[in-house]
Order: sequence, then C-alpha cells, then structure tokens
Amino acid sequence: MELGLKGKRVIIPASTKGILRRVVDQLIDEGCDVAICSRSEDTVARTLRELSGGKGSAIGRACDVNDKSDYEAWLEEMVEQLGGVDIFIPGVSAGGGADSERNWWKSFEVDVLSTVRGCEVVIPHMRESGGGAITFITTTASVETFGGPQAYNAMKGSLLVYAKQLSQEVGRDGIRVNCVSPGPIYFEGGVWQMLKDTMAKWFAKVEKDHPSGRLGTPEEVSNCVLFLSSPAASWVSGTNLIVDGGFTKRVQF
Repeated sequence: MELGLKGKRVIIPASTKGILRRVVDQLIDEGCDVAICSRSEDTVARTLRELSGGKGSAIGRACDVNDKSDYEAWLEEMVEQLGGVDIFIPGVSAGGGADSERNWWKSFEVDVLSTVRGCEVVIPHMRESGGGAITFITTTASVETFGGPQAYNAMKGSLLVYAKQLSQEVGRDGIRVNCVSPGPIYFEGGVWQMLKDTMAKWFAKVEKDHPSGRLGTPEEVSNCVLFLSSPAASWVSGTNLIVDGGFTKRVQF
C-alpha cells in the first residue's frame, strides 16, 4: 500500500527514544521531513546524526515541553524551518506513579497541557495549508482498569475525549484527529524493562496473561501511527485505535 507520506512535514515532540523514535525512523524512511526534540541537546544532536542520510530529513533542538514559552517557540521554529506542518504526533508522557499529588500535576502538565498547547500552535498552520493530521499516542490503560488508580491512566483518558471533540471542530478544515492506544510495549530503556527488572513476578504474570505470550514492540505501534497519520487513512478521524495484540478484555463497539 502506498501511504502517500513522501514529502510530508512532520513534528513529533520528545521523540528520541521508544515508540516515538521508531515513528521518526519510519517517517524518514518514507521520505518525510521530521522535526524532533528532547530535553538534552546532546541527545538531539546524536539522534540527528543517526537520522542523516535517509530518504527524508530531520531537524530539531533541545526543548522542554513542560516549559510553555520554550515549547511554543520550538513549535513555531520547526514550522518555519519545515515550511509548514502536515502531521503532528504528540505522545510525550510524564509516566506512571500513584504515590503523591505531584504525579497528578506532572501528568496534567506534561501529558495533557503539552498536547493542547501543541495543537493550538499547529492547527492554524494546518488550516492555512489546507489540512493535516494529528495523531495522539495514548494508552490502553485509559480504556479499562490496569495497574491501579493513577494519574497516567486518567490523564491519557482525558486526551481521548479532547481528541474526539477536536476532530469535530477541525474536520471542516481538512484536519483529521485520531488516537493510537498501545498496550504493554517492551524496549530497552523503557518502562517495561524497568518493571521487568524491579517487579519480575508481576512482569511475568502480565506476559503470561497476554494472548500472544509476549509484549508488543515499538514497530508494531509505529506501523499503526504511520497509517492513521497518512493520506491512506483519509476517511478516518475521531477514532481510537487499540494496538495491544488482544491484551484488553473489553468489547469495543
């Protein structure tokens, strides 16, 4: 299938590792021009070197998405350098944790506010150019109980509501808004590796309970993100795509 991504201008915050890094890799392979960031200038520089020489190009600089002025300035800089924006993929997260009120504030500021701020910056540019696609990275923990009550689950759940409402508002501008909700995804340096190292018995139970007997990979999520973000999914908006290998137990009507 031809996704029609070649030449698309893409902005992906906090995308130097994990699922979002795999999304960047695949977009470069498709011939996209991609803007990335991380809080570390060294990390950004290393990632840009690794991405050089592909079919597409990569730009970026260090940026703290939790710093409103810095984040909004980075977004505007990336739009200017790319010559516009066709695709925006916000997926940054403060992670889990249920030990204090601090986690709720952090998850709200990082997961929710950075996504809202990002959309408010890029949507006017998309309207000006005639449309675009916005794909949120959320989680299956926001659609059924998992891991106990915590800010991560609730805040990601609020993004599902925001995405649906936003899709209705900007649809007439040719802008599609969707979500991709991964189940447990394992990669080196990720949360699930940490859980494997620190909570081995619980990790083994999750793995055993999975219908496939394993956790997912970043590429298995990235494939779905690319499709929903591409012109090939031109008639898909306002949806939440569950990418979990059948891990969730709910019936999805």
